[in-house]
Amino acid sequence: MKEKTLIQKFLGTWNTKTIVGVAIGAALFGVLMNYGSIRVFTNTSLTTAMIVPVIVGALFGPLPAAAAAGIGNVIADLIGGWGFWFDWSIGNAVLGLFVGALPLYGAYIEDGIFELKHMIIYAVVVIVGTALAFGLVTPFFTYLWYGGELTITLYQGVVGSVSNIIVLLVAGIPVLKVLAARNAKASNLRRE
Repeated sequence: MKEKTLIQKFLGTWNTKTIVGVAIGAALFGVLMNYGSIRVFTNTSLTTAMIVPVIVGALFGPLPAAAAAGIGNVIADLIGGWGFWFDWSIGNAVLGLFVGALPLYGAYIEDGIFELKHMIIYAVVVIVGTALAFGLVTPFFTYLWYGGELTITLYQGVVGSVSNIIVLLVAGIPVLKVLAARNAKASNLRRE
């Protein structure tokens, strides 16, 4: 494994495979936001779409995960016919950055590296990232662009944060563990 700089880890690997992965991830995110979720509050759902940035982040890095989640939210708005809520698209993109930050703290899923310490760091990063994305970023852009009452956005942010954290931890950690184990077997890496 060739060591990358912090910027390279943040940007992720960009090639044709990445672009296709982000496009498929964004489309899947959009579909799952509409058809793979359970409504828990006004325009807020417990959704399987949150697994998409986990997988895209594991395979390609933070920026591709952010692109898949942000563009995927725009696609979800288009499919759902709700109009475009770019404040939530940006919030999901910010969350994608945090979810995909795995290589920044040494979790290299493509090389089969995802240990207990990475799981704990992932959990903390997801909780902080979700709180930041939907507790600060989304309300800021809601106020900036739509100038409306922030109370409902803040409630949606809290409910969305809790539901996203549940999905990202309960389903995300096992998915990352399985991907890492599969990649470790494929590359014949052994822990000494």
